[in-house]
Amino acid sequence: MLERDVLDRSPGVHWEDIAGLAEAKRLLEEAVVLPLLMPDYFTGIRRPWKGVLMFGPPGTGKTMLAKAVATECGTTFFNVSSSTLASKYRGESERMVRCLFDMARANAPSTIFIDEIDSLCTSRGQAGEHESSRRVKSEILVQIDGCTTSDASGSGGPPQVMVLAATNFPWDLDEALRRRLEKRIYIPLPDRAQRQELVGINCRGVEVAADVDLDGLGRDTEGYSGDDLTNICRDAAMMGMRRKIAGKRPAEIKQMRQEEVAVPITMADFTQAIARISPSVSQDDIVKHEQWLAEFGSS
Repeated sequence: MLERDVLDRSPGVHWEDIAGLAEAKRLLEEAVVLPLLMPDYFTGIRRPWKGVLMFGPPGTGKTMLAKAVATECGTTFFNVSSSTLASKYRGESERMVRCLFDMARANAPSTIFIDEIDSLCTSRGQAGEHESSRRVKSEILVQIDGCTTSDASGSGGPPQVMVLAATNFPWDLDEALRRRLEKRIYIPLPDRAQRQELVGINCRGVEVAADVDLDGLGRDTEGYSGDDLTNICRDAAMMGMRRKIAGKRPAEIKQMRQEEVAVPITMADFTQAIARISPSVSQDDIVKHEQWLAEFGSS
């Protein structure tokens, strides 16, 4: 079941598919990619980090970065969510965690990516915490320590299983887990240049009219996340089709050729899409992430 749900042998995402985030890419390359390429160098005090935590507002590209890491490393990619490891039977969730890490070792070198890790590993000892939840947290902590101390041969070389985690609520994480995820990287909202690049990446497969001003779009989308910009581009790309089929009956729409519907995206389409779609990240949320970065982040 785990192999069906979480195993992805070829994520197919490369660094160039992700706009901007140069500092995050550099840190991930240093923490994950280089130890696999230069195992003799990353020993002793230069040993790789036990794990990497990516935190930031939702929709900023944390999952895409994890997939790009797995692609660039050529590792087996395990994409895990809390629902994958949840079970109503006593002891089953802990067994699933052990099985996941055993699979990762068997398919080494591999990358385990735990998305929304805050839903699995909130601080222990909180009021109302269930015993089974505490056992799962303890098992995850033990397995991270066990799989990242050395390679499978026991020779003390760089670990062959890298643990990546992502969260939108880093302040909810258990302290012991925060210690094990030694590299904590902030993934911020895209800046103006990155927003321009994101629009270009999202519109690669469609025709764009000559009047589209990427610089203006970058300026007008201040505060939007990467996912928000993707939604804007999708909505703008649908505008021409909506105009073409307006007032037509289903039978008439079915007879239309693709060339009739696939018109270029204009600047007016983008402007209309921006007016319809609001930013999904609040300023208060950004402030909380920056405060946590100042207290616990690393660069």
